[in-house]
Amino acid sequence: MTSAKLRFGAFIAPFHSLDENPTLAIERDLELVQLMDRLGYEEAWIGEHHSAGFEIIASPEVFIAAAAERTKHIRLGTGVSSLPYHHPLMLADRINQLDHMTRGRVMFGVGPGALPSDAIMMGIQPIKQRDMMDEALEVIVRLLKGETVTHKTDWFELNEARLQMTPFSRPHVEIAVASQVSPTGARAAGKHGAGLLSIGATSAGGFNALASNWAIAEEQAKEHGMTMDRDAWRLVGPMHVAETREKARENVRFGLHKWIAYFRDVAALPLVGEGDADPIDMMIESGMAVIGTPEDAIAQLERLQSQSGGFGCFLQMAHNWADWAQTQRSYELIARHVAPKFQGSNVNRDLSYERVGATREDAMNQARAAVGASIFKHIAEKGTDNIRPEILEVMGMTKKPDAAE
Repeated sequence: MTSAKLRFGAFIAPFHSLDENPTLAIERDLELVQLMDRLGYEEAWIGEHHSAGFEIIASPEVFIAAAAERTKHIRLGTGVSSLPYHHPLMLADRINQLDHMTRGRVMFGVGPGALPSDAIMMGIQPIKQRDMMDEALEVIVRLLKGETVTHKTDWFELNEARLQMTPFSRPHVEIAVASQVSPTGARAAGKHGAGLLSIGATSAGGFNALASNWAIAEEQAKEHGMTMDRDAWRLVGPMHVAETREKARENVRFGLHKWIAYFRDVAALPLVGEGDADPIDMMIESGMAVIGTPEDAIAQLERLQSQSGGFGCFLQMAHNWADWAQTQRSYELIARHVAPKFQGSNVNRDLSYERVGATREDAMNQARAAVGASIFKHIAEKGTDNIRPEILEVMGMTKKPDAAE
């Protein structure tokens, strides 16, 4: 029996520096999803942001509609839709339409909104965002199931609201709730039996909270008559791999400093400590990121499995640390050399290789005997006139026997 198959994908915020053409940057994000589809990645999650200039996709639904037309197999999720920014009926209706348009390939990731600057522009107090997310999710789940909902809060109202189309996916599109350090996401996931999307799984706080947040989700699920499924748990972390550690380090010097500066100076969420140390060393040593070889990526995933107790999908945080060619190469190396380790892809190949290798000598003897028997049969019927001397030598005949013999 094969073990559970760990899925692989990407969490595409995306991150794009201010010194490049944004139109071409979004096109490259679409090309990344197409590449992943060809390489066999299972999932791509697309973010929603409205300020700061670095994460430039405003509508994951629009992006997903375009990506779905360019791909065949990969599932596409909102990563995540910021629920306080949308009327629940409008957002549920758009997701339900995508569920039909993609024939069930869409996933619905939800959260309160990551950038306070987004909320402030819309007159939303950041301190209220998590409560607003809970209120919206409560009714969106019901709407996506096809129910009729009447509900009123201080920021939205539903009067016998119902989606026009029943869902394509049954009972509804898959839902996942973003989680980092606080228990908000875990509580919401447990309450609704949704998946958990651990966005900062490799940061110090996020890594330490993995097991406790899962326990919180399971506790909430039990209280509400739901169950949590580890297969629906996604962990997110940054990786860049190359053939050697030295090459990987050189590759990421292309854009890592811009990514760090964004989190340190703009996003108000420093992910790397300040100081004189090389940030690459700091990120590797802290476990925040893999910048190395496929073997280093395997070690990181084993570390995450041990800390979490098991999860269903690993999502690379798309970061554009390296140039486009080396970024593509990193995704290819992970698909070729990392994913098979956790998907049991080569279990039977390994067993076959070992088994045949162990019986090689006996098989070779039998093969030589079969060849010899065929040659003797030919000699018995036709003589040795058409047999090359070197073949006779192999058969132990140093000269052609006389016809009289």
